[in-house]
Amino acid sequence: MTFLKVLTHLIAFVGKELVEVRRRPGALLSLIFGPFVIMLVFGLGYSGVRPALTAAIVIPPQWDLQVDVTKASELAPAGISVVGVVSTVEEGRALLQSKAADMLVVAPPNPVQAFKSGQPSIITLEYDTVDPVKSSYAALAGDQIAAVVNREVIRQAVEQGQHVAGATSDLSSIPADVVAAPTRAQTQNLAPTQPRTINYFGPAVAALILQHMALTLVALALVRERTSGQIERYRISPVSAFEVILGKLLAYGLIVAVLAAGTLALLVNGLGVPMLASLASVAGVLALLILASTSIGLLIGALSGSESQAVQLSLLALLASVFFGGLIVPIEQLSQPVATLALLIPVTHAVHLLQELMLTGAPQALGSVFALAAIAVSGFAGAWFLMRRSLAPA
Repeated sequence: MTFLKVLTHLIAFVGKELVEVRRRPGALLSLIFGPFVIMLVFGLGYSGVRPALTAAIVIPPQWDLQVDVTKASELAPAGISVVGVVSTVEEGRALLQSKAADMLVVAPPNPVQAFKSGQPSIITLEYDTVDPVKSSYAALAGDQIAAVVNREVIRQAVEQGQHVAGATSDLSSIPADVVAAPTRAQTQNLAPTQPRTINYFGPAVAALILQHMALTLVALALVRERTSGQIERYRISPVSAFEVILGKLLAYGLIVAVLAAGTLALLVNGLGVPMLASLASVAGVLALLILASTSIGLLIGALSGSESQAVQLSLLALLASVFFGGLIVPIEQLSQPVATLALLIPVTHAVHLLQELMLTGAPQALGSVFALAAIAVSGFAGAWFLMRRSLAPA
């Protein structure tokens, strides 16, 4: 008898939950198809090809050579696109600092004279990046450039014989390793810091965590008020929808701000992440990230019919941030439509700003500041509109 009673109760609970799921087909569909859609969009948008490095080349005047961009591009190895040929290092560094070029290739001043004296010529490669992956890629590109130049020098030596080294010189006096490799690459990173991988990705992971906390906490809080009947009390009170939304935004924004302060302290003092910018500028970016994330959380809470649906949508937002926020794959490797969608995610902008502020001290992506502000305003406006409908008299 006891067994039948327990079985009856279990069947009743199972039936109740199945009915609840059937009443909210949107939650079930988002749980099933949400991750699939994100994976599909990522698969269609990810090209798998790293964009070619853009390079400016410095050809000293004493070379007396007429080399334009077209000729230099013909000699450049695969994966390097020549965007300019200049005669001074200062002109090349101006292109590097303006981000018109990813790297600067400085040709040796007198390679023929160095070859005569049996000394290798040095090709200097300068780049400015705090990304350890891009730094390694630039160093590899330097070796490729040296290999291409070496082949060209050896080819000319074979074709012209003694004339490459001078009519009176003897190639046999030149060391064999210099004949085999007349030039070698020497790389120099002009970035103010060269962080380790953990230091470079530390601000990105912190931004992702703060976004997820702000978004999830406020979404669950708003859904809880709707399901607990608090909204009905708001309808008969003098409280407006604007005050409800703004109060949630300020309350949970303050909570996450305290957590952000602790996270920032752990990054700098625990992991040793450099802090080259002022604390005020970093705090301003974190404040914009929290406002934008909280606004999206309010919008999710206003759209969700239950706490489980709010959790599902929050997890989908987290999954989208991981794939499209630049943490796993650089946005440059995504197709243009998918990269545009990635700009709707707050962490996409916060990652660039925090890495530039903390690791270089001078942000370049200032447009991301306005993007975060626009996301915050849009999310808040959407949540306010939906809350007004909820508080409207039945």
